[in-house]
Amino acid sequence: MRPVFVQFRCSPGKTYEVADAIYDREVVSELYSTSGEFDLIAKVYVPEDQDVGRFLSENLFDIPDISRTLTTMTFKAF
Repeated sequence: MRPVFVQFRCSPGKTYEVADAIYDREVVSELYSTSGEFDLIAKVYVPEDQDVGRFLSENLFDIPDISRTLTTMTFKAF
């Protein structure tokens, strides 16, 4: 499994609804609210044999009230 971090910017007043919808999908291992430009950050483990973009698009990015995302790929643990 390949860990990636995904940040979510939500429509105003919709952060809790988006967070609930993300958890309902059961694809994130951790989900936090954050300060700054984005409202949420999630740690997602993507199977090695799957394309990261396709996996995230099919499992998370169609949730209503997500206005922007930022995906950070990981490479090596230290």
